[in-house]
Amino acid sequence: MKKITAIYTFALLMVLFVALVIINDKLFDSTRIDLTEQKVFTLSDGSHQIIDEIEEPVTLYYFFSDDATKGMTALRNYADRVKSLLREYEKAANGKIRLRFIDPEPFSEAEDKAARFGLTGATLGNNNDTVYFGLAGTNTLDDQITIEFFDPQKANFLEYDISKMLHQLSIGSSPKLALITDLPVQGGQNPITGQNESSMVFYEQLSQLFDVHLISPDDTQLPEETAVVMLAHPPKMSEALKYAVDQYAMAQGQVIAFIDPHYESDMLSLMGNQQANRSDMSLLKSWGIDIPADRIVLDGVLGLEVQSASGSVVKHPGYLGLGKGQLHNDDVITANLDSLNIASAGEITLLPSSTLDMDVLMQTSDDGFVTDTEYYLSHPDPEDLQQKLGSSGQAKVLAAHITGTTISAFGQPPEGADKTQFKATTDKLNLLVISDADMLADRFWVQQNQFFGQTLYSPFANNGDFVVNAAENLAGSNALIDVRSRGQFARPFSRVASLERKAQKQYREHEQKLRDELAQTESQLAQLQNQQGQGTSLVLTDEQQRTIDAFVEKRVAVRKQLRDVQYELRSDIDKLGNWLKFVNIAAAPLVLVMTLYLLTLVLRRRAGSRFNRN
Repeated sequence: MKKITAIYTFALLMVLFVALVIINDKLFDSTRIDLTEQKVFTLSDGSHQIIDEIEEPVTLYYFFSDDATKGMTALRNYADRVKSLLREYEKAANGKIRLRFIDPEPFSEAEDKAARFGLTGATLGNNNDTVYFGLAGTNTLDDQITIEFFDPQKANFLEYDISKMLHQLSIGSSPKLALITDLPVQGGQNPITGQNESSMVFYEQLSQLFDVHLISPDDTQLPEETAVVMLAHPPKMSEALKYAVDQYAMAQGQVIAFIDPHYESDMLSLMGNQQANRSDMSLLKSWGIDIPADRIVLDGVLGLEVQSASGSVVKHPGYLGLGKGQLHNDDVITANLDSLNIASAGEITLLPSSTLDMDVLMQTSDDGFVTDTEYYLSHPDPEDLQQKLGSSGQAKVLAAHITGTTISAFGQPPEGADKTQFKATTDKLNLLVISDADMLADRFWVQQNQFFGQTLYSPFANNGDFVVNAAENLAGSNALIDVRSRGQFARPFSRVASLERKAQKQYREHEQKLRDELAQTESQLAQLQNQQGQGTSLVLTDEQQRTIDAFVEKRVAVRKQLRDVQYELRSDIDKLGNWLKFVNIAAAPLVLVMTLYLLTLVLRRRAGSRFNRN
């Protein structure tokens, strides 16, 4: 009887399980709970805004080679995530997005269609099968945009890439952006190495969203219907172009200025040229904004780790890694960014006579300092720059949104200009100023990778996001800004960072003294040894030999002390790591076992008490 009851119970559970699966699939398919901290599996408000702005239906073709990827678990899991997110777009669009799933099998019409869209087929697996994993979109005007291949390394930007595609399909024409620069943004042949270089990634990103017009500093005018003017480390501009930019700003135009006291990412600076590579700052100064060309900002707390001349890894106080604490959380341009990397930046201030308003977007920590540009250039070793750091600094402004009233940089129109169109003042200046142009260079924010024969770029900082955010914001489009940078989970170990700062402050001076003492000892020892080796006629006395032996012993002792100091720099962090390992490996399972044991005792006592009462 008990056996029959157990069979019936098991059969009933199986039926109940199948019924629940069917009910969940039919009734609750659209119901989901996103438990991630930043809601990365939920469409952002920006994506919903882009979907709401779609006026004509958009068709999305999702290509994934299902048969060819069998056994590739990681890639298939990511493909399921892409498919799930596309379904979220389809449901939110209420019919304005038509989604098609296509498996482009070899030698099929579907494969030909993928090729016509320009999708990339990667060769994977032992059978050399071609795998398609991309997205193509079309609108009623026959505009076509593709994501050639979904790179799993760019999973953090998945929603942004899809939303950007929908935005481009919905707006039709792109805003016009005038980029004034002589940087090699389009790539080409390097005049020193003779090698062909790719275009700069920030330029490629801007070109996807804007109709970018490159303007040489020697040109004389801006394109008509320009939506945004961007100055990217311009050298001395022609007077006619200065006047055009000035009058554009006076007419409530939108200007973004990357102005640098020293742009060190060009080839000459990288090869050791010690001449300052300054931007043309004359326009900003005429409007009431000051970025001293002879001063560079340092910060010992935010310094990025580099290798020093001695071979050790140290923080470079001129190469700064800005985190959320240094970015304006309430401004739409920087609110969703996690990190920005800059180098040899200047300090932004308003002149005493200025009537402008300045909203800070980026700044240093409270340990910010400035040093002479000449000293910075003549001391490339970060350990030398660390000696310039003092004990009491203050936050320095590195980027700002500047608005308000100002006057033209020109007292009157230049000869040949239309005097009837001249604007001497404006009360609605709209200007973004960034005191660094090195942040535009690929080496400070993006890493180049080869993925199945294709060059892909994986960002490790949000520099490109900042540039595009700024351009979109001034061009009047805010929808994509809410989407960008979602899903970045760079969780800084604040306790570890605090211990590192404390240790460096405590031991830096001691370490430097030991290094100086070691250098002096080795110098004196080398002199004595050279004297000994200058000729066979030289015979050292016992006292001189004892001196050499003493210096050798002293060198060994100083090196040991130096190793001890360097060990102390990590000891507190290692202790914290050991405690974390103990908690995760031993303490947590032990607590769980004890909890289950206590729960078992409680249940036994309750069962025993009920039995005794009966």
